[in-house]
Amino acid sequence: MTPEPEVLLDVHKLEVVYHRVAIAVQGVSLRVPRGQIVALLGTNGAGKTTTLRAISGFLGADDAQITDGTVTYLGHAVNGRAPHELARRGLVLVPERDKVFETLTVEENLLASTNTRGNGRRSGTDGRVGLDLVYQYFPVLVQRRRQISGYLSGGERQMLAIGSALLCQPTVLLVDELSLGLAPLVVQHLIELLQRLRNELGITILLVEQNVAAALEVADYGYVMENGRVVYDGTPARLMAHEDIQEFYLGMGRGAARSYRDVRQYRRRRRWFG
Repeated sequence: MTPEPEVLLDVHKLEVVYHRVAIAVQGVSLRVPRGQIVALLGTNGAGKTTTLRAISGFLGADDAQITDGTVTYLGHAVNGRAPHELARRGLVLVPERDKVFETLTVEENLLASTNTRGNGRRSGTDGRVGLDLVYQYFPVLVQRRRQISGYLSGGERQMLAIGSALLCQPTVLLVDELSLGLAPLVVQHLIELLQRLRNELGITILLVEQNVAAALEVADYGYVMENGRVVYDGTPARLMAHEDIQEFYLGMGRGAARSYRDVRQYRRRRRWFG
């Protein structure tokens, strides 16, 4: 019998409150085993980004705080740890916003990341990711390395953000909204790159994504969030077999057109648990 993979990141009954009054995340639990891609799925406003920022230590900038639950990384509780401390331990975030330093060149952005855990010049042979290896995975950045980052396309900025994160030598890479605002072909390319990073470098990935179809192409497991809670989870096959995911996330209708009243009724029924 194959042993269960080690769980690197364990979130247990997490609660996050904004401005001391607004509960944005309530009772969220999820697990990220070593060597897997785990997807956290849901529509805009579901609480996905807040969950990721709580895990990565970035909540303070948003006047938010963890009020209950635990975030355990490599066997240690890391609630309230600063982002730079977590990055040094290998828990690295690719954010949804402010992905790059827009006034720096591409290479200056990358070199800024090399101070986080190492000098950035090592190859991948000893388990570390170096600048040359980043250029190998993202050849377009070689062509753009002298270009000011503020002039990059959305897809190139995403590649630069992931490349910068790789130079922090992540054990677990947290990727927030990979596909946001990007063309389908660019999204497909980036999804395939994440799969390569997992397969070839052994990086574990927690992917927050609205594009359910794209995420489930590469995910080993997925969690669906609505209104600050996890409402359903399972393997990609289990998730894609659920009628609500087919209808409301994958656009696979069941024949008859549904009225706005029907959709509101769906929200009240919360058939996830049926």
